[in-house]
Amino acid sequence: MPSYVITGVSRGLGYEFLRQYSSEPESLVIGLVRNKAETDKKVSEDPDLKTRSNIHILQADITDYNALKQAAADTAKFTGGSVDCLIANAGYVPKFDAVDGIGDLGDSPEELTKTMRDLFEINVLGNIHFFNLFMPLILKGEVKKVITITSGYGDIEITKNFDLEASPLYSVSKAAANMVIAKFSAQYKKDGILFLSVCPGVAEVGHFSGLTERQQQRVGAVAAKFMEYAPHWKGPQTPEQSVAAVRSVIANASIEKGNGGDYVSHFGNKQWL
Repeated sequence: MPSYVITGVSRGLGYEFLRQYSSEPESLVIGLVRNKAETDKKVSEDPDLKTRSNIHILQADITDYNALKQAAADTAKFTGGSVDCLIANAGYVPKFDAVDGIGDLGDSPEELTKTMRDLFEINVLGNIHFFNLFMPLILKGEVKKVITITSGYGDIEITKNFDLEASPLYSVSKAAANMVIAKFSAQYKKDGILFLSVCPGVAEVGHFSGLTERQQQRVGAVAAKFMEYAPHWKGPQTPEQSVAAVRSVIANASIEKGNGGDYVSHFGNKQWL
């Protein structure tokens, strides 16, 4: 029975990962969330998920080391002491820097500082602790795959080639998260563990809701950059489409194919849209 531990399954792509992986009766899916009661209620009211006995929800904020440690211990009880695949999906996507350049953010130095610290605590440090605490279980697993859900914004080449100003702080955190994956791969590849960063493309999960009028006006400029980069792009995917594509990349990637430490898109390459 393949086992999956997925962070941030309460909504968005995380909930869709939970839905798709748990649709396979032979799989065991453990979701980590900040609010267990709320997520349990959501699952119990979902006509597709409420009858699935292969789902377990554990409370563990990605920034709470002790909660993650307890979640690893609880997971071992469900799985018999091993895990096949970790998916670090939980992440912070701030609205503060969503459409502005990094120089513009300097007008709000306190918010800039707080946002950057929160991004590193959640998107970078949280995943380091998550991987380290669950490593003993992964080492005993059969599949041995550790995945970070990242972003094309973390790619230096597309940033400089298309002058992508938007989401600068978020981009820095994702570039750092990609390096975390590469460093873990450098250490654990010899143990047969595949570490992989995968961008899910642009999925409609509500990240751009609640923007100010000025921010909404600048979203068009961001979309124009995307079209310049990928004229074929038709707009955001559904969560179902995005997760299905990411799952395919995860399934096909291997150390033997040279994918250890890779940073790729939902296409399995460097085409982000």
